[in-house]
This record gives sequence, C-alpha cells and structure tokens, in this order.
Amino acid sequence: MIPVNEPLLTEGDYAAVMEALRSGWISGAGPHVDAFEARWAAYCGRKRGVALANGTVALQCAVALLDLQPGDEVIMPSFTIISCALPIVLANATPVLVDSDPQTWTMDVGRVASRITPKTRAIMAVHIYGHPVDMDPLLDLAERHGLALIEDAAEAHGAEYHGRRVGSFGTASCFSFYANKLVTTGEGGMLLVDDDRLAERACRLRNLGFQPDRRFVHAELGFNFRLTNLQAALGLAQIDRMDEIVARKRRMGQAYTERLSEMPGIELQVQQPWARSVYWMFGLVVREETGLDATQLARRLKARGIDSRPFFLGMHEQPVFRDRGLFEGEIYPVAERLARQGLYLPSGLALEVGQIDRVCTAVREALA
Repeated sequence: MIPVNEPLLTEGDYAAVMEALRSGWISGAGPHVDAFEARWAAYCGRKRGVALANGTVALQCAVALLDLQPGDEVIMPSFTIISCALPIVLANATPVLVDSDPQTWTMDVGRVASRITPKTRAIMAVHIYGHPVDMDPLLDLAERHGLALIEDAAEAHGAEYHGRRVGSFGTASCFSFYANKLVTTGEGGMLLVDDDRLAERACRLRNLGFQPDRRFVHAELGFNFRLTNLQAALGLAQIDRMDEIVARKRRMGQAYTERLSEMPGIELQVQQPWARSVYWMFGLVVREETGLDATQLARRLKARGIDSRPFFLGMHEQPVFRDRGLFEGEIYPVAERLARQGLYLPSGLALEVGQIDRVCTAVREALA
C-alpha cells in the first residue's frame, strides 16, 4: 500500500531533537522555541512568530485577537477544513460563506464583496492544497472596509503569490506543522504577525493569560496552546532545508501533472500565472461522465494498493453546523461538487517517482 502521506525525516532532524532533549528544555519554553519563531517569521517575511500547539489553535488564537462579539461576521470559504469555522463559532460570531473558484478550488474572491455587511469584522483567506488564494482583491476589500484579514497558510508552506511568500499577508497568518505538512513538528502550529502588540497578546493567550510581570495573575482568559521545545527543535532543523523541500514538492507536482493532465475523466487544480503552488496534496476531481464519484474511485484505488483521502465537505453541509441552524438553505455548487467528486493522491515528501508511476497507472485502470 502506498500511503497518502509519509514524512521524510533526516539524521539532522533526529540530532536536533536529541540536542533539545539533552538540554533539559522539554516543555513549552526554551531556546529552540524562540529560534523557531524567529526563523519561520523571517522565512515568510513577517516580523513576529508565536509558536502554538497546532494549526487549529493558531486559527483560534488569531480569531481571539479580534475580540469578536456575538453577531459579528467573518467571511470565509465553505470549502475548507472545519478548523477555520470552529473558532468563529466558539466566539459566538457567525461564519459567512462564499463558494470556491472551480479552477483553483480556493475561495472565489469575486463573491466576497457581496457578502460584506455592517456586521462584518474580518475575512479569512484559505490557501487550498498548496495553491494560494488571489490575495490582492481581498487586501483591497479589507482596507476599504476596515476589516481584519486572517490568512490560513496551513497547507502552503513556501508557496508564492506574485513572487511573495504566503504567510506574509493581512493582519495575521496561521500555519500548521502536522505530520503531513512540508515542515512538521508532529503536531504544531504558528501565528505570524507584524504588530508587536498583537504578538505579545498572542504570547499571553497561549500561556493561560499569564501577565509578563506577574505569573498567576490573569487580566483575561487564555489557553494552554504551547508548543514544546522538543517539537520546535524538529521544525527548526527543517527550515534549514526549505528550498530543498519546496523543490521536491514541486517536482512531485510536475510529475503528477505530466502523467495525469491529459487523462480523460479527471480535472486537476489549475495553477494560476500569479501563483507558485507547492502541491501540498495532489488532488483530482472525477468528472461525472465517468459514472464514478470520489468514494467509488478511492475504493478502486485501495484495491490496487493506493491510499487516498476525500476532499473537504463544505461547511454549509456539516451536520454539526446544520444542527445549530447555520447556513440553512445555502447552496455552494462548486464546493459541493468538489466534496463529492474530489480526492487527493499520495503526496508525502518520502514519495518516489516510481511510486508516482504506480499511482497514475492505478488511476488510469480505476477509471477504465
């Protein structure tokens, strides 16, 4: 079985973790945490980084910085992981959805302006499967309407928009360092900002709201969102080879594209001229005329020794949100089609060209 993801760790990664372990800094503070924050912020073109326990809580911390009130609205795509909507709902605010672009699968930025109301406080842009969102129109809308812009770059480490690395746009940017990401700390995440005040507040929030000058005194409710020094050491070691990691992912994406782009019965994510994807996960959409949906194709691939994963189910179709009365009667045709017809193929950093050949042969056979 070719797994959907297998990380590629090196002797340098192992050595970095052992160094951190021997230092005695094994919990949520230490020199590796500080260095990881500074190095990742610099890589992405940001001023400050705040290391956190995972990408989901990075988004939660970013939303907490907005001080949303009940009834406030945040515009976001329907087609994304639930981590994006979760902190908005937990803040008793309202996620307001837009559909996806049928080529890039990222949010359809042309639909955002029509969703802005007097209650709108922020826009959340989500880069999908390594391809950036078209950020300039969103930045323009945020500036004209006085809105915050949260950039979810959890799937796009090293991707570029008009030559500028993602993670550098808007009020705050969020990353995940889960096991399947280009940089992994097992579990882990980071919040990036350019505002020192936001960074200092995020540092307090991740550490139970402790005040910098007096521990165990709390002016606001915080969280335990700390990343350990051991995890930071692992991530720090990988930043040194980011160029190599990104180049490897792009070679994999090119190999898949060359083998699958002319294959009948499927559609691929289309890289736009203003974007440089990192092909975090290589996805495809099964055309309806094949008589198959993504679940059926995945079953056929599994029988041929190929693991895969379904695409996201849109937020407007999530049972947990329907039970709360959210998104009643809302329809997002592109997101719905992606959820039913889309899946992604093995895409881990350890994947070899011979395995890509096997995967593509299996796709061809399964479609036949």
